[in-house]
Amino acid sequence: MYRFLLTRQWVTLTLVALALIPAFVWLGFWQLHRHEQRVARNDLISQSLAAPVVPMTELTSVGTGPDPDDRFRPVTATGVYDAGHEVLTRSRTGPNDEVGYLVLTPLLQDDGTAVLVNRGWVPAGGDVTVAPEVPAPPAGEITVNGRLMVDETTANTGIKDRPGLPERMVMLVNSEQRAEALGTPMLAGFIDLTDSSPADEAEGAPLPREAPDHTGIGAHFAYAIQWWIFAAGVPAGWIILLRREVKDREAEAGKQHRTPAPSPAPHREPATATGG
Repeated sequence: MYRFLLTRQWVTLTLVALALIPAFVWLGFWQLHRHEQRVARNDLISQSLAAPVVPMTELTSVGTGPDPDDRFRPVTATGVYDAGHEVLTRSRTGPNDEVGYLVLTPLLQDDGTAVLVNRGWVPAGGDVTVAPEVPAPPAGEITVNGRLMVDETTANTGIKDRPGLPERMVMLVNSEQRAEALGTPMLAGFIDLTDSSPADEAEGAPLPREAPDHTGIGAHFAYAIQWWIFAAGVPAGWIILLRREVKDREAEAGKQHRTPAPSPAPHREPATATGG
C-alpha cells in the first residue's frame, strides 16, 4: 500500500521535510540566543547606569580597556578641550532619524594624556562633502560627565572605515585613531557626554546622545516559539499528506473494484441468402 513513498514525488517531499525540521529548530534557538543577549544587554546597561560616578582613569588607561562590562558606566574627566583637533563622525542619526554627525573633541588632562569626548550630535549641512560649522566648545578647564564607551571598530559596529574622507571627517569613534592624529597618549574608549561644568550654553551646541534604551526586549522569544511550531508542523503536515494520499488511493482502488467488466457482445449467426 505504501510503495508510492518510493516515487520521486514522495522521496523529494520527505527529504525536504527532513531538511526543514532541523533548520527550523536551529532558527528557533538562534532567536532564543538573541533574546538572551538582549536581556543580558539590558541588565548590563541598567546596572552600569546605576553605578556611582568614578574618574575615567579608574576604568581604562592608555592603550588598554575599558572592559566591555564597564560600558555605560558614569565617568568624569577634567581638562581643556583641544578644538583644533576636533573631528566629525559621519552618517549618525539624531532626533527624528535625521542624518548628521557626532562631534569628537579631545580633552587634554594635566597628566599629559587626553580623553576623547563625544560632545553630541549636529545636523548635516547642505553639502555632505563639507563639514558643517559647529560652535566651539567651552574654553578653559572643564569637567565633563558622561557614559564610558568602548572604541568603535568595523568588527563591533559593521561600519567600514573608508579612507579619503573630506577634511575633519571620520567614520568611527575610536580613541586609538584620534591619539595617532593628535600625537598625544589617549585613554582607551571615549565618553558620551551628558553634561559638563561649566555647561556648554552656546547656540547650536551639539545635542548629547540620550541614554540607551534598556527596557524593551523585542520579539525574539516569540520568534523562537514560532520557528519551533513550524518545526513541529512539518511532520504533522507530512502525515496529513500521507493519510490523504492513502485515502485517495484506497478510494480509487475501491472504485475500480466496484466497476463491472463490460459484457461480451451477443453472438449472431450470419444471415443466409434465399432465392425467390
